[in-house]
Amino acid sequence: MSKLSENLKCLMNDAGIKSAALADAIGIDQSTVLSLLRGEGLPYTDTLVKLADYFSCSTDYLLGLTDDYSGTQFKQRPPFSQQLTIILAHFNVTKYRMEKDTGIAEKTVNRWHNGKTQPTSESLIKLANYFDCSVDFILGRV
Repeated sequence: MSKLSENLKCLMNDAGIKSAALADAIGIDQSTVLSLLRGEGLPYTDTLVKLADYFSCSTDYLLGLTDDYSGTQFKQRPPFSQQLTIILAHFNVTKYRMEKDTGIAEKTVNRWHNGKTQPTSESLIKLANYFDCSVDFILGRV
């Protein structure tokens, strides 16, 4: 069982909410919730943030990157294209350097930078590890 699956089950149990009700509450398909509960992969960025917002926890907690469940409110996140520019400036790293150091394809980073796509949960984790920060910082939630 994945840490995300385990944490999501605990959060749902503590909140007394079933998969159908959670899916309705955050506007996703119940099959997505069930898939996450079975540990079948990681959620899309929007789903990850919706789950974290619903349970007032960090995305890092949901992903199992921290055991700290600090029930807190997070900022409304900016578009990732804007946040990527902020991150690169904050850490004084070029897109090229980040691509080379992380192994993330230039095409992928350019699509993020142009607002065409968002990073996957796997990419968010890779970026957080690279910059030695939280996924919530990468997303602009803190």
